[in-house]
Amino acid sequence: MKNIKSEEVKPYEAEAEKKQQVSTMFDSIAPSYDFLNGFLSMGIDTRWRKKAIGMLKPFEPKKILDIATGTADLAIEANRQLQPEQIVGLDISPKMLEIGRQKIEKKGLSNIISLMDGDSENLPFEDNSFDAVIVAFGVRNFENVEAGLKEMHRVLKPGGKCLVLEFSKPKRFPFKQGYNFYFKYILPTVGRITSKDKKAYGYLYESVQAFPEGEDFINLLTTVGIKESICKPLTLGVCSAYLGTK
Repeated sequence: MKNIKSEEVKPYEAEAEKKQQVSTMFDSIAPSYDFLNGFLSMGIDTRWRKKAIGMLKPFEPKKILDIATGTADLAIEANRQLQPEQIVGLDISPKMLEIGRQKIEKKGLSNIISLMDGDSENLPFEDNSFDAVIVAFGVRNFENVEAGLKEMHRVLKPGGKCLVLEFSKPKRFPFKQGYNFYFKYILPTVGRITSKDKKAYGYLYESVQAFPEGEDFINLLTTVGIKESICKPLTLGVCSAYLGTK
């Protein structure tokens, strides 16, 4: 079987670069994104974010960058648990950011959390700017995963923490087989009907299959200079939280 890299998997078949396709895809599904996340994961996605952010509690980061922030759920959870001085959320989808800003304003958090349009592989920040860089379900959407991780490393302060929450693949029988069937067939069908985007949730399955996980992802973090990384599998390996240090 051919080894397909994460950056080779695109939402659509067009020749446009992956970055542009990902932006188009998330703009397309933005109105139904939060509903589908909760519905298709049966609410477990909220627990994943809570557990991942909880891994940062002992380090008390004061300035946090949330990459691929989407509708800002991870940023809001980071504020709830960590009570930092500042959180900056960055994303390439204007429509996702618009929904995120509405949530932040409704919660009265606009003085702490700010959102901006930006490219994860070309971050508009100086070196050594943040105590923590966090990203949930976004790294596999990078056009160049290693370039994005290098940028995360660059903007981290020495000793700063890198937290990545990303889908992985369950290994335990029979959960693995049942989950794969749901993820490959049921989830894309429901997602297509609800979001009206024919490709988005099929891309989700394909991008997860191509993404390096566990030790492979830890090795990739080590390559870009993020050390002492650990991997914490969640929900029998459906997703994994990675925590490392610059």
